[in-house]
Amino acid sequence: MYIEQGGEGPDLLLLLHGMGATGAVWSPMCAEAGARWSGRWLVPDLPGHGQSARQDSYAIGQYAASVARAALPHIRPEGRFVVLGHSLGGVIALALATGWFGVAPHWVFAAGIKLAWSDDELRRMEALASQPARKFATEQEAWDRYLKVCGLAGIADAAAAVVARGIARDADGWRLAMDPRAHAVGKPPVPELAALARCPVHLARGQHDALVTTAQTREIDPDARELGPHGHNVMVEAPAQVWDWVASLS
Repeated sequence: MYIEQGGEGPDLLLLLHGMGATGAVWSPMCAEAGARWSGRWLVPDLPGHGQSARQDSYAIGQYAASVARAALPHIRPEGRFVVLGHSLGGVIALALATGWFGVAPHWVFAAGIKLAWSDDELRRMEALASQPARKFATEQEAWDRYLKVCGLAGIADAAAAVVARGIARDADGWRLAMDPRAHAVGKPPVPELAALARCPVHLARGQHDALVTTAQTREIDPDARELGPHGHNVMVEAPAQVWDWVASLS
């Protein structure tokens, strides 16, 4: 698993990105980590994303097992272990909160988890998972598609640090780095995972996040936060507000 890391000390903050993205979306927060986090931070590319290897299954449990296995050598028993996930990464963070995967977070934070899924959306995801990766004739076409898929169009461009590792080149053209089969993750069991958590779990969303409403989020966490007038990728748009949220509750 591809991992970036930094910081010093016994505490560890694990940052998990959303579907289709890479760990690079956390680069604005990592740039502030020295002033905002008194410990180390760890940012993987999830399996099947960025520069991490693909795997046979992309069920939430398989994601959580892979992430836990990668994080475990970095966790120190004398330190705090905090997990912050975005979208799909937030669901994986909730899975880790159950304690079923060999790690025991002290706090879990999840922003922008999509909670309502229509049958059409689920069928579309299954169809995408069964199709080969779309190829693009030029690098720019691939970047344009990646920015759209990740919800970063109009927020970042191909030169931005937050989109690093998002596309790859094959012999016959450019493609998104994500394994298309990762779309087969299905509807995540968020309420069930939250109910099984063995540590405090805190949810949030940007006020303009089109994928989830505050009312839906507060069905899971009555104290869920709105992180300002921002969209789905709030950690890119407003890293300071995400840091403030984590600091206020951990």
